[in-house]
Amino acid sequence: MKYSDLIQLYFERSNALQSYWTLYVVIVGGLLAFSSLRKLPAALTTLIVSVLFGLFAYENLDAIQQTTVVRYRALDAIKQSDASAPEVKAVRELLEPALTPATMSSVRTTHLVSDILTIAALWAMELRRRKAATSVAAP
Repeated sequence: MKYSDLIQLYFERSNALQSYWTLYVVIVGGLLAFSSLRKLPAALTTLIVSVLFGLFAYENLDAIQQTTVVRYRALDAIKQSDASAPEVKAVRELLEPALTPATMSSVRTTHLVSDILTIAALWAMELRRRKAATSVAAP
């Protein structure tokens, strides 16, 4: 592969990664909005939504991790490529120091913390609805 092809691959994987994170944020926002709009307590609904979100989060994290691995491999190929042409050498010196993908550990930690906080928020809203329903029902 040419140097320009490797750079293009790296940024294509960066765009794919951004798409996975965007999808994740939209789903979390939608779940929290759905949960905040519900008025009556429904533990079974909250449980089902929590399990479904957990499955989605698991698959989304896997896709993010796979894409991150490809980005790292593309970056390794970029650094190992023979870019002896003067114009490529100049671009390489400017561009490569800026290619700093997030570590796999930080990606995993960010996702897992967000997953836990999302599920905790779903259940906190459910508990708040239960408390409100019992206070209204009690004379």
